[in-house]
Amino acid sequence: MARNKFDVDERLESPFDIRHLKRAWKYIRVRGKKMLLAMLLSVLASLASLYTPKITQRVLDEVVPNADYALLARMGIAFAALIVVSIFCTLARSRIMAHVSQEIIYDIRRDLFAHLQRLPFTYYDSRPAGKILVRVINYVNSVSDMLSNGIINVILEIINIIFIIVFMFTTEARLAAIVLAGMPLFIAIVLILKPRQRHAWQNQSNKNSNYNAYLAESIDGVRVSQIFARQEVNRSIMARLADACRAAWMKTVFVSNSVWYSSDMITQLVFTFLYIAGVYWMGGAIVSFGVILAMGQYVNRFWQPITSLANIYNSFINNTAYLERIFETMDEPVTVDDAPDATDLPPISGEVDFENVTFGYEEGIHVLENLNLHVKHGESIALVGPTGAGKSTVVNLLCRFYNLNGGRILMHCEDGSVHDISRVTLHSLRTQLGIMLQDSFIFSGTLAENIRYGKLDATDEQIRAAAKVVRADDFIREMPQAYETIVNERGGRLSQGQKQLISFARTLLSDPKILILDEATSSIDTKTERLLQEGLQALLKGRTSFIIAHRLSTIKNCDRILYISNKGIAESGSHEELMQKKGAYWELYTAQAREQGAEIS
Repeated sequence: MARNKFDVDERLESPFDIRHLKRAWKYIRVRGKKMLLAMLLSVLASLASLYTPKITQRVLDEVVPNADYALLARMGIAFAALIVVSIFCTLARSRIMAHVSQEIIYDIRRDLFAHLQRLPFTYYDSRPAGKILVRVINYVNSVSDMLSNGIINVILEIINIIFIIVFMFTTEARLAAIVLAGMPLFIAIVLILKPRQRHAWQNQSNKNSNYNAYLAESIDGVRVSQIFARQEVNRSIMARLADACRAAWMKTVFVSNSVWYSSDMITQLVFTFLYIAGVYWMGGAIVSFGVILAMGQYVNRFWQPITSLANIYNSFINNTAYLERIFETMDEPVTVDDAPDATDLPPISGEVDFENVTFGYEEGIHVLENLNLHVKHGESIALVGPTGAGKSTVVNLLCRFYNLNGGRILMHCEDGSVHDISRVTLHSLRTQLGIMLQDSFIFSGTLAENIRYGKLDATDEQIRAAAKVVRADDFIREMPQAYETIVNERGGRLSQGQKQLISFARTLLSDPKILILDEATSSIDTKTERLLQEGLQALLKGRTSFIIAHRLSTIKNCDRILYISNKGIAESGSHEELMQKKGAYWELYTAQAREQGAEIS
């Protein structure tokens, strides 16, 4: 799928429409009172600021000619008071909107993250992590400002324009008409640039997303890059992506700034015509010098909100592209979810049935077809076979990480009831399964916190007991702070074997009725594995288990071994039974034994 490549632009599934803004309204309306107060403060600040040119006009037309120092003092006090009111209201409004903006960020990011937690594995299989992160972090930060300050500023600047027009016409109507003459030209320029702006911002967003995707991938795979001396190649790829970001950004800025340049050019033209007309009329004693100066200040103030609206429009065009992507992520279907009538799964007994199970990761290509399997309570099942045959798929379907294409999986419960796992809640199913996959992920935090992840209410004694069973206690106690030793993300200071033991302890701590081990001992040395097997024998007693192991010597004692091949179960039986058949399992086991120089038994 092309979308999972870092150097391929994402394409929106549909063009932007007003419904996205309507959806965003729910994040705004709950803060309506705060935003209304902020708007009122902004209006007060604007009115206070707009009265200052009137004071300037009166000082020039009355105080200076008449040398009225008492009036000058009053005007000075009024001028200072208006400035103080304007500053106070602006600061108060900024403080309120800072809180509103952060609250909106919190709500959008909470909803987006909650949805990401529910999306199935297929979503993450087809997208780089970097392209997901940029939506949760960068896009949400940018959009929150549009939904808070952006909306208020649009309303405020429109109010400012109305106020300024009123003040200009009450000062000198003919000069005010000259100022407004430039508006049609500016509106025409904005309408012409609108489609180019949206395309430019979306392109810049695509290039930035590609850059972040490759950056996340490079950081995650830095060890592999250094092992294969790929630094120079990686730098060239990063340089190419960075150049694409820079080129897209420069083009976007050029198009967006065209609006600002147009506003500035029209402002200068209006100033020119205003002063020419004002001087001409002043010669005929139609207008005074104070009026011309006051109108000049109003012209500058008039085009400030016009320019601000243009800048807000630029930001709006940019953020609508981000908003589209945020809602596109929120609209991703949760294909693996609780059915509308799903019920909680009662405590399970460990007995499982696979009935005619068919599944494929891609449409039309099946990994498993009509697989039938009955697993008894307490039975240990080993899954072996060639790579890609479907061993991990079997346990992934048992955990319902994917939906079946056909058939069903049944769980038997202690009360005698039998439940189709597609009709029970995911939480009630997965909390009764102990799962350890091939990827031993270690979270940033202490070793104790990583183990407690399997059971959040576990005591320190329970954590240590689980670690002792899997033989992790010995190396943990040798760490600087033992169980309180802090490890970074992915456990950088731990060996691969140690990370697997920590993951093993995490899984065992949950005390599951069904234990699933997918290559759980692949990175553990032979000596440690022998010790681990001793603890596992006691743990597996009376507990159903599914075990996938690369080293076949580790699953010899399982009750039943299933050889998965050709989209189903090719062979089934105990180790001794399969060795006597001298079929696919016998060939695999003997080949591995010869490689290791071990005795075939």
